[in-house]
This record gives sequence, C-alpha cells and structure tokens, in this order.
Amino acid sequence: MNHLIKTALMGSLLASFSSFSADLVKTTNALSPHPELDIIDQFNHSTMQVTDIKRVLASNVARDLKSQNKHWLNMLNKNHTAKLSKLHLTQNNQQLMQSANARTRSLKGLEQENSNLYQLRLASEKMLEQWQDGQQPLIAFAPKGDDKDWIYIEAFDAQGNVHLLDAHTMPSQPVLILELDGQQVKKEGLAVMQSIFEQARNQPASEFMAQQTMQASSISTSKLDRIRLNDDEEPWISGKAEVYAVVTGVSPSRDEPILDIVDMPYLDHDGTDYTPNQILIHWERYRWQAADVLLMEQDDNTNYQDLATTFLDIVTQVMRAIPDPNVQGYAIIPQLTNQLIKAMPSHWFSNDDDYLDVFYTLFEGQTYSNHMGASNNARITLTPLTINPRN
Repeated sequence: MNHLIKTALMGSLLASFSSFSADLVKTTNALSPHPELDIIDQFNHSTMQVTDIKRVLASNVARDLKSQNKHWLNMLNKNHTAKLSKLHLTQNNQQLMQSANARTRSLKGLEQENSNLYQLRLASEKMLEQWQDGQQPLIAFAPKGDDKDWIYIEAFDAQGNVHLLDAHTMPSQPVLILELDGQQVKKEGLAVMQSIFEQARNQPASEFMAQQTMQASSISTSKLDRIRLNDDEEPWISGKAEVYAVVTGVSPSRDEPILDIVDMPYLDHDGTDYTPNQILIHWERYRWQAADVLLMEQDDNTNYQDLATTFLDIVTQVMRAIPDPNVQGYAIIPQLTNQLIKAMPSHWFSNDDDYLDVFYTLFEGQTYSNHMGASNNARITLTPLTINPRN
C-alpha cells in the first residue's frame, strides 16, 4: 500500500514538474524570442561577448541563404558588402539582428544611435564568379583572441552545419563574413571619444577651431604628406584596416593633458603608401610646440566610452604626479604616451582596437621625412604648414 502511494505521489510530482518546465520554457520564449543571445555570458569581457553575438547571428542568418541567395548575390555584386538590414532577412532573423545590434551598441558604448551596425562582406572579389556559377556560400565570423593565434575560422552553411576553414589560407569556396561596419563604428566611436575629451577641458576642440578660423593671425600646423604601415600578414577574414591617431600633449594655458582624435579613413591596407595631405597637428593647442602621435587600428570589440575614459584618467594621473611640469618641459609628453601604452590591457592587443605605433616628441616647424615610428610599424612624412588668414 505504501509502495503504491509513493509511486502515485512520484508520478504526480513528475507530471507537475513536467508541466511547470513546459510552462517555464513557454514563458521564457515569450519574454525572450532569442534565447541564444540570453545564454551569452555577460560576465565575460565585452570582446568575447561581441564575438559570441556574431556567432549567433552568423549561424541564424546562414539559414536564410536558400531563400535569399539570388537577392544577396545581387546586393553584393557591386560593392561586395551589404548591411544586414538590406538583405530581406526572415522576420525572426530581423528581430534577432535588432536585439544583437542593441546589445552590441551597449557593449561598445555607442548607445546614442540605433542604426544597424552589422553587415555581410564577400571575403574576396574572386569568389563572386564562383557564387554566380552556383556554389553556395558559407557565412563566417572572426573568432576570439589574438589573430596571430587563430588556427581555424568557423563558418555555417544553409543547413546550419559548421565548417572549419584555415585561418591563414583564403577558402576555395565563396565565404560571406558577418562583421561590424568598420567605417560606421569608427565614425561613431571617435565622436564619442572626442566628446569625452572635450568635456574634460573647458574649451571644446570645435569651438577652438572656429576661433582659429576667425582670428587674424596665421595658424601653425603639421601636415601628413605620406604614411605607410608595414604588412603584418593579417588573416584573410580581417578585411581592411580602420586607423586613427591620438595626439597627446599638454595644454598651453593649464597644467592638464590634451588628447585629440584624428581619423584616417583612407588608410585601408598595410604595405601601401598613402598621400593624404591631411593636417595632423594644430600647434596652438600644445605647450612647448611638442606633441606625440599614437596610431590605433579600430576592430570590432572596443567600448569607446571606456577607452576614452581610460586614456583620460591615465594622462590626468600622470600630470598630477608631476610637481612642476615646466621644470621637465616637453620631456613629460612621452611620459604621458608611455603610460597610455603600458596601461593597455592584453586584450587591446588581440582583436580590440590595436596599438600600431607611436611617434614621440614631434616639434612644430620641423620636417620629418620617412620618419619611422618607435615600433617600426609605421613610416610618415610630416611637413610644416602655415594657414594664413583670409584677406
């Protein structure tokens, strides 16, 4: 009798538990239509989380290949890139893209905008003909960690199967890379950084430049005539570079650091000479007519609010530790820059915004011809340029 009662009670409990579990799954799915995003470990560094988001997107978007193959082929026929929002994704994948985009923006400190950041890019122009001939493409994404340590690249086919591709050999079949739009991310990210730098000083750079434009005296600058990055043999999945400069120095009117951002949107590839004729330094902004230039490369995983705040905190602490900056003079500027480089966490040298090179103690009025950076990765030609006032 007792055995029968126990058996009945266990059966009842199991039935109740099964019913509760089913209701819980239904409730969870109702609250979150994309549980794959919810299981991403939010205690991981943002670098890992962004990569995990890309993996979820790639595996799901690949399933739209069957129905959208012709449309995608037409979209990528000319520019070889296309925003996900333009690719006629299924409703479920559109919702997934929106959720992934919101999470990615939060992780990168780009929450002031809401436009889609994700895109597909054909890994090589040569793959277009193969795709047109009927070969079904795979959808891949850049993995975690230092790209020099990558062995294989995960890619998904239309059935959801995983393929492992050699990280250092271009695949023989068409591959679409799911990634962030580097130009858009860099544009928004640098605006965030410059805004934080401007908030830390009394006079915004935009206001300063407006005053310089209206004043009667000449403006002293240094112009970037030529720049070249050494070929670092990045994996095929990485695509073109997105480079920017951080100019560091000391305010001419106050004992505080000055940080400025200079975008270099033309600098796409290593091993190539570029002649931008770009103004790099406005000397009125820097004491002792001296400044350093730090070159960085934008990648998918940086939080720009954190990056700008970290840079600003570091140089401010260094300045506060110097009793009288005028005693050491311009020799303190490399101290500011060195502390920036030393304080970079190890993941900044993986697939976050990468340190490329640094040019120490550049002076106003001097010409630097084929001047090599301290890390021997960048070479520049910099010449003085005086902008005369309008008559």
